[in-house]
Amino acid sequence: MSFNRAAIKDKKRIVIKIGSSSLTHEITNSLNLSKMEKLIRILTDLRNQGKDVILVSSGAIAVGRETLGLKEKPRDKTVKQACAAVGQARLMMVYQKLFAEYNQVPAQILMTKYTMINDISRKNARNTFEELLNMGVIPIVNENDTVSTDELEFGDNDTLSALVAALVNADMLILLSDIDGLYTDDPRKNKDAAFIDYVEVIDDKLSEMGKDSSTSVGTGGMATKISAARIATDSGADMIIANGEDVYIINEIMEGKNVGTLFKAHKDEHFVLLDYIRTKQYP
Repeated sequence: MSFNRAAIKDKKRIVIKIGSSSLTHEITNSLNLSKMEKLIRILTDLRNQGKDVILVSSGAIAVGRETLGLKEKPRDKTVKQACAAVGQARLMMVYQKLFAEYNQVPAQILMTKYTMINDISRKNARNTFEELLNMGVIPIVNENDTVSTDELEFGDNDTLSALVAALVNADMLILLSDIDGLYTDDPRKNKDAAFIDYVEVIDDKLSEMGKDSSTSVGTGGMATKISAARIATDSGADMIIANGEDVYIINEIMEGKNVGTLFKAHKDEHFVLLDYIRTKQYP
């Protein structure tokens, strides 16, 4: 089932998530500067059209790992946090330089699950986003990996981006992934997997479908993307999963072209953000 996407070009507040695999070169794990430069030009141009833009960016641990000369992907939490501490500063430095080329001001916002769970922190975060967007700034968001604990981490930036979209009342969430969108099965393993370009309702069958597929790069498989779609669509935002191999796909999405998988918003009048962030510590 397809859907007319013409209304997408009128979306006003857009959250875009890009993963580590889309920001780095596969062989070296070094930053793909050419792709980042294109991404920043696209985001600045959306801002120049009068749209509010928020970027949720992975990559801190990958950049830190490369900077520190670690060959293997870190498994130990303290090593990951050390990589994040080094990498986050470097990543922001690159973003700052590239945005400056287009006279655009970015900002850094690091969040933990506690930011969302605590009423005062959540309100402060929302107010900060609003003020930055009013000033024409593009916030760059990441999980604060340096201080997050297992109990209080989002686990992936798919979830974080959906929660940010809900927090700021965004009307569009774009998840740039390493696959084209949602399939009936993992297309890497099953050549008969059919592409799904439009999802009206996220039912149990769809949720089950996502559990079987995952990607080895980054931390978010398809299950996390469907979970993110549930948060975004319940909060009132349309969501699109698309392939971030070519970041110009953002322009195609915003022009209403039929790319990626569109999850249609169906705002839940009883939507409460806290219902989507449960932990043992904060039930």
